[in-house]
Amino acid sequence: MDDIAIIQMYNNRNQNAISETNKKYGSYCFTIANNILDNKEDSEECVNDTWLRAWNSIPPKNPSRFRIFLAKITRNLSFDKYRKANRQKRNGELLYILDELSECVSGGNTTDDEVNMMLLGESLNKFLKSLTERDRGIFLRRYFYAESVTDIAEKYDISANNVSAVLSRTRTKLKDYLIKEGFEV
Repeated sequence: MDDIAIIQMYNNRNQNAISETNKKYGSYCFTIANNILDNKEDSEECVNDTWLRAWNSIPPKNPSRFRIFLAKITRNLSFDKYRKANRQKRNGELLYILDELSECVSGGNTTDDEVNMMLLGESLNKFLKSLTERDRGIFLRRYFYAESVTDIAEKYDISANNVSAVLSRTRTKLKDYLIKEGFEV
């Protein structure tokens, strides 16, 4: 079933929308959650919570890219679950991933910060479009899908050191780009 038909089912409050979403995107969302949580049960819970969040969001939202819409929900729920489970712990690869990006982007909680985050998102999209397909893929796999450097290296048939070098260069380019765009880094 295509995304438009599934979204229409949500808009019509047809409960089959959830099973169709799970059929089409269940393993995709599970992979995202499991890359972050590394726990089957917690990942399955996040996927189920994703379906509920989608049900509660559509309508009024009408996502133009349903797959990305679901990925963002899954990712946010997974990060929230990870933070709750690891409040006392300060180790692990996920914290390392987030620390890697902290040199480029910082967050905030005010309305101005929310507007700045929206502008930052637009700038980040422009930056990503300027990258080669391979570098963009490596960057997104690491920082959006939270894949390990080793897994990324395997997918691109390059060494882990090469992936790390690409990520380092891309972060430097991103930092320079954001400074040029007027963001405080």
